[in-house]
Amino acid sequence: MQFLVPLGRLLFSAVFLLSGPNNFKQSAIDYAASQGVPLAKIAVPLSGVIAILGAISILLGWYARVGALLIILFLIPVSISLHNFWAVHDPQASQMQMIQFLKNMSMLGGALLIAYHGAGPVSIDRGMKR
Repeated sequence: MQFLVPLGRLLFSAVFLLSGPNNFKQSAIDYAASQGVPLAKIAVPLSGVIAILGAISILLGWYARVGALLIILFLIPVSISLHNFWAVHDPQASQMQMIQFLKNMSMLGGALLIAYHGAGPVSIDRGMKR
């Protein structure tokens, strides 16, 4: 059963590890700028670095609480600025943005749990305590 925790960390981290590199693409920067993100040329790549570092930290269970805080730092502004379904007038587009917003809130909940409980068993953090 102890291996469920690292599997959970892997599954949680995967979305950030796989999508984080997209934040270095011009198309992502342009989209964020079109949504009113200030200094998108800096903010979007920086958010990619934050997401990737947080995900690696959580995945390895190495300073996982810090990694979770990085993910929280990533999710809150991204959710509010890029998935603001309440400001979208097209019903279908609003529904899609609401789904993305709620997905992010779910991941925010997971990050808050990791921030509180830490990496758990089978982690570098646990090994450093011994």
